Amino acid sequence: MLRGDVQQNCTSHATPFLSRATAFLVVALVVTTAAVSPRLIQAQSNSASLASSRLPFDRLAQYSDLAVEWLQEYLRIDTTNPPGNELQAANFFKKTLDNEGIENQVFEYQPGRADLWARMPHTSFDAKPPIILLNHMDVVTSDPAHWTVPPFSGLMVDGSIYGRGAQDMKGEGLAQLVVMVMLKREKVALDRDVIFLAVSDEEADGSGSDWMIANHRDLLKSAEFLINEGGENLLENGKVRYIGVDVGEKIPYWLHVVAHGHPGHGSRPIVDSAPNRLVRALDRILAYRTPYKVLPVVEEFLREMAPYEPPERASKFRNLRQALQDPNFQEQVDHDESLNFLLRNTISLTMLGGSGQTNVIPSEAWANLDVRLLPGEDTKQFLETIRRIVNDPAVTVEPVPGNFREANYSPTSTQLYAAIRQVSSQYFPGVPVVPRLTSGYTENQRYRPLGINAYGFTPYTATDAEGSTEHGNDERIRVDEVRRGPRILYDVVMTVAGSPKTSVVRDNHAQ
Repeated sequence: MLRGDVQQNCTSHATPFLSRATAFLVVALVVTTAAVSPRLIQAQSNSASLASSRLPFDRLAQYSDLAVEWLQEYLRIDTTNPPGNELQAANFFKKTLDNEGIENQVFEYQPGRADLWARMPHTSFDAKPPIILLNHMDVVTSDPAHWTVPPFSGLMVDGSIYGRGAQDMKGEGLAQLVVMVMLKREKVALDRDVIFLAVSDEEADGSGSDWMIANHRDLLKSAEFLINEGGENLLENGKVRYIGVDVGEKIPYWLHVVAHGHPGHGSRPIVDSAPNRLVRALDRILAYRTPYKVLPVVEEFLREMAPYEPPERASKFRNLRQALQDPNFQEQVDHDESLNFLLRNTISLTMLGGSGQTNVIPSEAWANLDVRLLPGEDTKQFLETIRRIVNDPAVTVEPVPGNFREANYSPTSTQLYAAIRQVSSQYFPGVPVVPRLTSGYTENQRYRPLGINAYGFTPYTATDAEGSTEHGNDERIRVDEVRRGPRILYDVVMTVAGSPKTSVVRDNHAQ
């Protein structure tokens, strides 16, 4: 998943409120905890309501073994973006899919960059619209000097598999691949096509998804559902806090600020130089406190979280609108990264530029601002507000060139969301499934306009320490999660796509 220092798809990192996970909005349900007991999980996951419970234990173990083996192999493919070179990863997927006899196509839309599409077809006479399993093959940069093991080694250390992409999002892509193999080998009856879509360039421009939508929308076959990254299942002290499903995202609206002035020699200061004007303009912008905006979902979320907070803070959460009239609470919000972004538009100074020499006063100095807007915000009105705050004719403020995307969301009243809730309740009894509004951006935004209900859901749990390695050093995922994750995802897919007449037939190919 792209972070905020690259392009317009990104997600936040750790924050103090409710640990890393509440860098996202968790809405509507009371958060309880439940122990991750292997014995309990085994008992619950063996419920007759789950498709995987009908598979022999040894076959489930085989799929778990393949997941570990294939993930290590996948993590050894360097798809750092830039330049990406995702064709290598696409060929890795294709080799496995070809061996299993699963229909697939590779599209090299630029030299070395490719998308891969695969399909398990429905078997029912009256088919429902497809479900898409979406993943991206590219990963962000890494510095081997700061890693315990090489970033593309796929090595297993102390029960975890290390590698760039283990969290974002080769781990999820691999789970999706294993699900496709399970569907094929088990010869299950499907009342929907299950489409596997691996794309390039998510961490930068999103060109892979854009190309697929523009050139092969027919292969998406008017899909009804899509599962992508963006979900988060927080593990604290051995207990799952909640199963978080991404249903929507805040919108990036990046601004480029340029100050103009007379150039000169650094030995003779110019009061109204471009750098000086820029500093004054940025000081005014950063001092601006964007107005609070209480979305109903945020209000409900904090009210439901109140029982888990200290008494004084809980009282504020129960009556948020009144609490925001209190200057002391406003101060708390302003300094709590995980609360602040939920209640206002945010502005972060991320880039600066000026002279290329210390002794030269440049004629221009510039800065970039990472702005994130709440749903329903007017971009033109926001831009005019910033220009008015700058109040300097020698300083211009313009949006960073690129396609701005209006916010879009998926409802929680769909069959797929219900399936996620149903399956999660079997693996994690007593743990709520909660919708989230992320502070960043995922490619779900590109697919919802096609009429697809897109959700971020992961079959893996992660601790705060593990989650923080995403885009960081020593990115890793526990082996136990790799072994269990594909089974959870398989049960979700079968719940929403499996035919009621599904039968499990032993396939000699899997022996």
